[in-house]
Amino acid sequence: MSKAGTGPSNAMISAMSDLWRLRSPGPDNILAHPAFEQLREACRDGYPNAGKKGPAFALSTALRSLGLPCGLQRQTAHLALPVEAAAMGLDAAMQATHTKRVHLVPLDLAADLPSVTFGPAKVGRLTADELRSLVDETRMKRIHPRQDFDAERFSEFHWLIVEETVAIEQEPEARAIPVLFMDLSRDLGQIEPHKGRFPSAVEDALFFLLLAPWESWSTMAEVDWRGFRVPWVYTVDSDIFARLNTPPSPDTLSWEPRIYDDGYGGTVEEERPVELRMEDSVSTEMPVWDQSRWAIVEKAKQSVLFETPITHFLVRAFLVDGIDEFLAHITTIEAALGLRADYQKGFRVAPDRHKRLSASRKMRGRVAGLLGDRCYADRYEQLFGVRSAFLHGRTMSAISTQERVMARSLAREVVEALLLATQAGPIVSREHFLDDLLDKGVTKV
Repeated sequence: MSKAGTGPSNAMISAMSDLWRLRSPGPDNILAHPAFEQLREACRDGYPNAGKKGPAFALSTALRSLGLPCGLQRQTAHLALPVEAAAMGLDAAMQATHTKRVHLVPLDLAADLPSVTFGPAKVGRLTADELRSLVDETRMKRIHPRQDFDAERFSEFHWLIVEETVAIEQEPEARAIPVLFMDLSRDLGQIEPHKGRFPSAVEDALFFLLLAPWESWSTMAEVDWRGFRVPWVYTVDSDIFARLNTPPSPDTLSWEPRIYDDGYGGTVEEERPVELRMEDSVSTEMPVWDQSRWAIVEKAKQSVLFETPITHFLVRAFLVDGIDEFLAHITTIEAALGLRADYQKGFRVAPDRHKRLSASRKMRGRVAGLLGDRCYADRYEQLFGVRSAFLHGRTMSAISTQERVMARSLAREVVEALLLATQAGPIVSREHFLDDLLDKGVTKV
């Protein structure tokens, strides 16, 4: 049995050497080739996490990632690793206990934003070579020879890059084809209420960025209060047993034509990214969203004040459009300041100091108490009225840009105020904290 640090066994090297001698295009079914079966047995017998039969589809995926010569096309034949290096790579992958995932998040429509770094993430422009390195272009070309990652065009955009290290808990085959290892006895149609659209590490980074006042920095709120859009996330997993997804196309992002004089009496037409212009203040204000602020936010999220899905709805409001965006912002406020006891008397904490107040009046009071002014309670009441008119089917006009931005701003300010409240000292009970807010705010409303 192979031991950690001793490198690939003789059986592994021998089997891989036989596979590396196969000529292109290789056997019709490499999984049935004797050398492949020998390699599979070497993995099964040499590593405790290889599975009862050893990896099959996962091993085929790994060999392609390592540059199995017969699996390469003529234009990528030079990307084959020497068999010794490939064996070292396979041995390392079989022994790995963690994998590194890099999430590439294009900030579509972003104008000239300053670079910032926080937690496991960074925002900024990347050169074409930096992008090629992040996506592991050599491995990508081995797996997807007909798909091009256009790093030059992608380098014209801003990016959010999020890295995370994830523990490996499954055997290689389960990492390669998760669907074959699903528990089919469970309810396959169930909804996981807290699952996001993107990986949780990405949504954590988005939540942090969304605490910035984008609606104040925007110069075109009637177009969009956001400073950027996120149409997709491309994840590169260092685990060579995991499937490498098809590279995205820059055509999925926003471009516009640009026509200019070439200086010789002619014109040149080219494409450039569409940008949502921001106020100049973004260059000096955005850099404070740095590592120190990230630490404050992460600590605050462990407080009882954030045991409700506040982060979930603030990110949802950014990712959706129209009425769903508006409702998500209002729900963010309700998640932040609402209590089950507002609607169910059996859950009220004794003594009930505000038993005569309706749920909506309590929310008004808490908003005023948290933000320190009745005007915020009035804004909440206005927005809640729009929300109620929609949900209850009453006649209503279009939601104005002012109301749309007001909903975003109020949701952000409420969340920011809760974050600050966690810094004032330990908060033992969310219920008592919200009751204290109501004590302060009820006189203002």
